[in-house]
Amino acid sequence: MLILLVEDDLAQLEPLRAALTKAGHTIDAIEDGETAQWLFSQKDYDLLILDWMLPKVSGVDLCQEYRRVGKTSPVLMLTAKDTISDKVYGLDAGADDYLVKPVDIIELLARVRALRRRSPLWQGDKLTLADLHLDLNNLTLERNQLTSQLSGREFQLMEYLMRHPRQILSHNQIEQALWGWGTEPESNAVTTLVRRLRQRLQTVEAKDWLENVYGMGYRLNVPEK
Repeated sequence: MLILLVEDDLAQLEPLRAALTKAGHTIDAIEDGETAQWLFSQKDYDLLILDWMLPKVSGVDLCQEYRRVGKTSPVLMLTAKDTISDKVYGLDAGADDYLVKPVDIIELLARVRALRRRSPLWQGDKLTLADLHLDLNNLTLERNQLTSQLSGREFQLMEYLMRHPRQILSHNQIEQALWGWGTEPESNAVTTLVRRLRQRLQTVEAKDWLENVYGMGYRLNVPEK
């Protein structure tokens, strides 16, 4: 999933970003509400995770604005406010769920998995192309009773390819889809990642499914028999 994470405390932002990235999500992690407003006007996120207390524009204000412009993806609020009235206020502002700080990472990831099912873009816990299956919860590839475990970044690329089957995807498109806002991949990052993913595909006897289209990019395709 593409997630917008807004938290002004770097000591909390970085562990959350790391955990979500390891779980296979692409994260735009930022520290202020004004940048968040601009980003969700430019991108279609699968999920927003918003700290309540942000400088200039609060998480509640962000949530209200997000709903006002017609965005429907789930919103998870993070806050130290734990009274019933605070929770009601946040939910009435348009939030779908509420998690009290300090955040437990295991619980956060469980909440994210649950909220993913509410997303208008959700297609189930597995993506399938012919007889190749990608498990979105376990980050595994499955084919013909063979299984390959993917790293977070390998999973991100595989998910992106499977959501755009038979399409040629350029280096630039892949970089924009996999690396969060404000992060700059190394020049050979996509090439290295594709090579690693081919090794995983080879484990499930599907190495030839990932094609290199010379001068254009990469395409995931079911080879002709």
